[in-house]
Amino acid sequence: MTADAPVLLTTPTTWGVRLTLNRPAKLNALSGELVQALTHAIDVAVADLDVRVIVIEGAGRAFSAGYDLTEEAEGAIGGPVEWREALAVDVAATLHVLDCPKPVIAQVHGYALAGGLELAMACDLIVAAEGTKLGEPEIRYGSAPVTLLMPYLIGQKKTRELLLTGDLIDAIEAERIGLINRVVPADRLAAEVDGLADRMARTPPEVMGPTKRMLNRAMDAAGFRLAVEAGLDLGAIVNAADTPEQREWDEIVRRDGLKAALAWRDARYDERLAGGGRTDG
Repeated sequence: MTADAPVLLTTPTTWGVRLTLNRPAKLNALSGELVQALTHAIDVAVADLDVRVIVIEGAGRAFSAGYDLTEEAEGAIGGPVEWREALAVDVAATLHVLDCPKPVIAQVHGYALAGGLELAMACDLIVAAEGTKLGEPEIRYGSAPVTLLMPYLIGQKKTRELLLTGDLIDAIEAERIGLINRVVPADRLAAEVDGLADRMARTPPEVMGPTKRMLNRAMDAAGFRLAVEAGLDLGAIVNAADTPEQREWDEIVRRDGLKAALAWRDARYDERLAGGGRTDG
């Protein structure tokens, strides 16, 4: 695998594989190519009998800033039907991680946002470096969560606060509310994950796989996949709403780039502070 591949794979000698999201210049934004490569890499790892545990990490300054908004702005996706088809691809990729029969650990640092956070939430465990920012700010640019995992992890009230404001939280708060498993100093992050992976690798696959399926079926019994399916319909409507804010967002992305669009978005919410509103983290 070449160094510029969207997902890099390394094979430790003990517990399994580390898959590295490899678009550091874009904060590992989830492009269509990266999502496809990650799905394939997981399939390869599952087929490898020497792999007991899979770790997903991000290259550079972040785990992942979410789906590639530049691709979306330039993609000219039409109405709700086209949006539903596009979102269904993203949902399938996230569920592919959730349904992986081998344990998956998200090794998170920098930022885990939007679809990047959903990818992490689909993993069995999340270990984050101190200072990591996490959240789903999609509502601030006219979108909605793609795979509705959060309420099944932390409950409805805190999920509503995070999803309806778009606020970010730090890793310490994320651990407190049960969104992640552990917070460690950045220089200990990889070692902490290695230790967890090594312990999990000692469980036979014949035990680990069915145990994971039991946990996933408990979520399904609580309506998880029905909610995801319904969410696809509503998410498609949201993304196709064509509000003035969405049109301006897309135009700024096309004309001035994503960084300028993010600055415009954040400025809109910062202006509301005087009225009692809140801003990201």
